[in-house]
Amino acid sequence: MNGYSGGCLCGHVRYQASGEGTNLCFCHCTSCRRAIGAPMVPWVTFAARSFTIVQGQLAEYRSSPGVSRGFCAACGTSMTYRRDDRSDEIDVTIASLDDPAALVPEAHIWVEDKLPWVAIADGRAQFARTAS
Repeated sequence: MNGYSGGCLCGHVRYQASGEGTNLCFCHCTSCRRAIGAPMVPWVTFAARSFTIVQGQLAEYRSSPGVSRGFCAACGTSMTYRRDDRSDEIDVTIASLDDPAALVPEAHIWVEDKLPWVAIADGRAQFARTAS
């Protein structure tokens, strides 16, 4: 079984996740870009039951109806995304993993929101909105 650990910039919040990471993607949606402050955000999805905060506590922000984003209240690092209608899953920012190179995004989603100066030329699948 795969195991992953990660946390925030200041080290206040630490987490562990186990099992298969799915939905490996770069999200270009306006909400993710604004929440993270980057032109796109790499995400991985884990079963919610396999994700545990092992140190500190995630602060949460209701960024839109049915969506909560988890971050460190001390340093601001964004780490999670949860949807009420997918309560059995949690999305985790790949860059917050201790070994972010361990999981490689396979697709770009919400490309219809992509910034005009971002060129996608990596050969990965592209979806106007979501992959499903």
